[in-house]
Amino acid sequence: MPEQPGAVWIIVEQNGSMLAEVTLELLGKARELAALGGGSHVWAVLLGNNTGILAGELIVHGADKVIFIDDPRLELYQNDTYGLVLTELVKKHRPEIVLFSASYCGSELSATVAAKLETGLAAHCVDLNINDRGELVQVVPAFGGMVLGDIFCPIERPQMASVKPGMFSKPDRDTTRTGEVIKETASILDGYESPLKAVRVVQEQPAGLPLEKAATVVAGGWGVGQDTWPYLNQLAGALSGAVGCTRPALDEGWGEGEHVMIGTSGKTVRPQVYIGFGVSGSTHHIAGMKDSKVIININKDPEAPIFQVSDYGVVADAKELLPLLLKKIREHKGK
Repeated sequence: MPEQPGAVWIIVEQNGSMLAEVTLELLGKARELAALGGGSHVWAVLLGNNTGILAGELIVHGADKVIFIDDPRLELYQNDTYGLVLTELVKKHRPEIVLFSASYCGSELSATVAAKLETGLAAHCVDLNINDRGELVQVVPAFGGMVLGDIFCPIERPQMASVKPGMFSKPDRDTTRTGEVIKETASILDGYESPLKAVRVVQEQPAGLPLEKAATVVAGGWGVGQDTWPYLNQLAGALSGAVGCTRPALDEGWGEGEHVMIGTSGKTVRPQVYIGFGVSGSTHHIAGMKDSKVIININKDPEAPIFQVSDYGVVADAKELLPLLLKKIREHKGK
């Protein structure tokens, strides 16, 4: 009888009192992978200081076991300390699969741990699955998002991947679930002097409604143009929504920053309504908005690829339609 595979691990991201949304998304996908034979159970690894209250939330969201290390040296994320601790935990418990968020911290930490363990890592995955050989299929966009490639790690273990936030749905809370909390220590850090020292912590939230939390997303592409771009902000305001953009629009400086770019290397959104103006429909962008409830697009090219994923399409010049649409909405709200 073949040996039962190890567990599917997810590495928790938290701010001390709240779990990151992507952590819950990873828990849901980890349960799917374990059910498909990719692992025996789902484990969550929680590193930090005074964050033990989060262990229960991890269990009701799908974790069978939670490895918890409570240590003042782990209060703030540092790549070197977290990397040492996590590497030792993997060597001790030998999971089959380890999943990270492809956030700034997760991308850095996953690469560090993979190098220490001398195993493979697929970064910024947009999907995960298990093939008929029991291997983790790691789906990664390539060539600017034009194609999706399957990556495997057939020999070394664990199989490791980082996943873009927003790619998977969060599981429902199940308060009837029970699990085990395993308390570990960060003894590997005893005597270790980190060359890094945190001077201060500065947190700045972007102004306005976060793109991933907006019920309505107004997205602009190259076809909008710089002069017409302000109408997007006005339209989003009239609809109580948020403005997103494509990579070309961001490169031109029309978008506010990386935090409003939609696509494989940006945000993934699932609003109730997505309205795109001048968006051509590259695979890169479509991957970030295809799961929106209702998709409306305006483009003057009737053959634009974006119409293939649209519920409603309007063949028109976004530069001409935007001011007219904004006027009509304001008149309707005035009534």
